[in-house]
Amino acid sequence: MELFFEQLPIVFRSLNTGFLQTLKLFFVTLLGAFPLGLVIAFGSMSRFKPLSALVRLLVAVIRGTPLMIQLLIVYFFPGLVLDNPIWGSGESGRFLAASMAFILNYACYFSEIYRGGIQSVPEGQNEAGLVLGMTKSQIFFKVTLLQMIKRIIPPMSNEVITLVKDTSLARIIALQEIIWAGQSFMKGSHGISGAIWPLFFTAIYYLLFNGILTVLLARLEKKLNYFR
Repeated sequence: MELFFEQLPIVFRSLNTGFLQTLKLFFVTLLGAFPLGLVIAFGSMSRFKPLSALVRLLVAVIRGTPLMIQLLIVYFFPGLVLDNPIWGSGESGRFLAASMAFILNYACYFSEIYRGGIQSVPEGQNEAGLVLGMTKSQIFFKVTLLQMIKRIIPPMSNEVITLVKDTSLARIIALQEIIWAGQSFMKGSHGISGAIWPLFFTAIYYLLFNGILTVLLARLEKKLNYFR
């Protein structure tokens, strides 16, 4: 027991460092995927058939293949196939590659949610806006967008919660996120080896973060109830 309390500060310092990396990947992914997903949604709904077909093919490929494979391809393909390691070396390079893979993956998932939300708004409201002399952009931002946001909050919330857990996949390219940090104590990190108990604390980090997000997203959904 004495040894446990001696190791506890060391473990928590390592887990905190890993969790900061997890948080960075989480927020960077959301920051990039939210707007990119909307762009992809517009592309998939474009009346220019070649563009919509190409975008839908991209979405189908991304959604139909594991994120882990996408991470490996994004990170290793430039260096091994193109002989151009664009990501550089070290933790910063791995983080950049992971961010690109996560943003593209989640943008494709978000795009389908956006598309469903936009198409769920009755067409008659667009026609009414045109009759009133509104432009298409005014109709989208003042009529469609607000109703779309209300409709997409529940599925978006599920994707955001899933993203928290998916960040753990980044360890496949040796990004030192929180699970990497917890697992390292099984292999001899900081003079500690054969210790599995840090992984239980790792799970607590995820539970607490997901719990906070669940409460915040539920409050957001409640505030948007005025559309009902």
